[in-house]
Amino acid sequence: QVQLVESGGGLVQAGDSLKLSCAASGRTFSTYTMGWFRQAPGKEREFVAGISWKGEITHYADSVKDRFVVSRDNAKNTVYLQMNSLKPEDTAVYLCAATNPYTAIYTFQTPYAYWGQGTQVTVSS
Repeated sequence: QVQLVESGGGLVQAGDSLKLSCAASGRTFSTYTMGWFRQAPGKEREFVAGISWKGEITHYADSVKDRFVVSRDNAKNTVYLQMNSLKPEDTAVYLCAATNPYTAIYTFQTPYAYWGQGTQVTVSS
């Protein structure tokens, strides 16, 4: 069982940066592939970024590639999402999620067994 708690969201202006954190409980965090998703009002939840359990492989949605960076610190049971050059269309609730151990990075929700509650990111123009 893994519990995930996101933090770091807020209200920023276009062009600003923000860093999200996702703290995980449990002693097996280092075995989980982690993903970041987001959901804007009236829209479906979409994949943003993912990172393998060791952190050596990352994958991004085209919409955030070259602006966002996902990383993890397994010693701190935490995964991060550094968001740069934010745009109004990045406004959403951002959620982190964990797959079962030793799996690939998936861009759809089904393989992710554990989810946080989300943190709101609002980007004003």
